[in-house]
Amino acid sequence: MKRQPQRTPEPEGGPWYKHPWPWILMAIPAASLVLGGIMLWLALQSDDGLVVDDYYKQGLAINEVLDKKQRAAELGLRAVLTFSEDRRVVRVLVHGQPTQGAPLLLRFVHPTRAGEDQIVTLHPLGGSMYESTVAALSAGRWHVVLEDEAATWRLSGTWHTSASQLLLEGSAAR
Repeated sequence: MKRQPQRTPEPEGGPWYKHPWPWILMAIPAASLVLGGIMLWLALQSDDGLVVDDYYKQGLAINEVLDKKQRAAELGLRAVLTFSEDRRVVRVLVHGQPTQGAPLLLRFVHPTRAGEDQIVTLHPLGGSMYESTVAALSAGRWHVVLEDEAATWRLSGTWHTSASQLLLEGSAAR
């Protein structure tokens, strides 16, 4: 007579895969792997822009920056930046400018994203008024630097995109 193999009895409630707890426990490491992959992708795709390779040289160059600001203060330079409604056009009125008629350089420096920085050449409109178009700037705070093309003086300040004007003055403090 043939003997039939004995089956082990199923536990009460059915097989393991029909219970929620094994799936919940497996979901935690699975979610960690997915989120870890997303974080790795974000880290590789974005540029933090905070680390500079030549920090020692930049530290030595701070005296040059201070000299340029001092020179602007000695010349009595001040500038008022006015932005259009759509923030696409910037006008600069410079008071006490020693080189009238020459183009000026205006830099918008994002505090954390170097890829969004812009350098704009301001062209004279007549007198001490300058104007240029600007590519769209993301909302937030920006460092603004105004200097002549020869880089003999510099005015700087911080601008928030919600403001329509910015006053830049030379700093006599050293």
